[in-house]
Amino acid sequence: MQDDSRESRLSKGQLDAAEKHGIPVAFENSIGMRFVLIPAGEFMMGSNDGYDDEKPVHRVRITKPFYMGVTEVTQRQYDWVVGENPSYFKGADNPVEQVSWSAVTEFCKIMSQRAQKTVRLPTEAEWEYACRAGSTGKYCFGNSERQLGDYAWYDDNSGNKTHPVGQKKPNAWGLYDMHGSVLEWCADWYGEYPPGEVSDPTGPSTGRYRVVRGGSWRYYANYSRSANRYYCDPTFTYFSLGFRVVFCE
Repeated sequence: MQDDSRESRLSKGQLDAAEKHGIPVAFENSIGMRFVLIPAGEFMMGSNDGYDDEKPVHRVRITKPFYMGVTEVTQRQYDWVVGENPSYFKGADNPVEQVSWSAVTEFCKIMSQRAQKTVRLPTEAEWEYACRAGSTGKYCFGNSERQLGDYAWYDDNSGNKTHPVGQKKPNAWGLYDMHGSVLEWCADWYGEYPPGEVSDPTGPSTGRYRVVRGGSWRYYANYSRSANRYYCDPTFTYFSLGFRVVFCE
């Protein structure tokens, strides 16, 4: 994996947030999970160029900085915490997949107990905010599908399988594989977007399905956009569905 801890890859927002709150810009835990500070800020969530459930485009404020996993949770990390590896495509540094929402929240519970800090799934708004990293285009790098292969494993270049995390280019905030590799569970119940401005949204209070975000090794470029949404039953498992976590101070 490339070294994303160098200051040259950090935005002014990340550096300012770290200085303001007196916390590290990035850190690594005891099992090799790396986190980078995502600064507070605001963005326009959703898209008018995508599917109906991406509308309305609305302003979202993220009021507190948070740490997000630089990569998806790997099979090595998941096995170390839970004691098993359910993945179809085996590889210690490949993303863990075939994990249900219930299973990954149990992973977060165990990690929280060990760290004595909150480890959780990102909210849908946090996920899109972090994925965009300041971009207003279809992808974190703009609108050109021809560049997607530089940032993501998807249908055109994956060879129909997963790959070790962190091999492609990161976005402007140092996050890898947000547009491809495996789909990622989010914390929220799936539902319609609010019509106006919101701060730190967490989705509906109840529902049937949980939100899934990101691209996948088996999906086309259009399904890898920053605003693209999916939903799955919390018990569902799939060989292109994994997760990354958020660490809260």
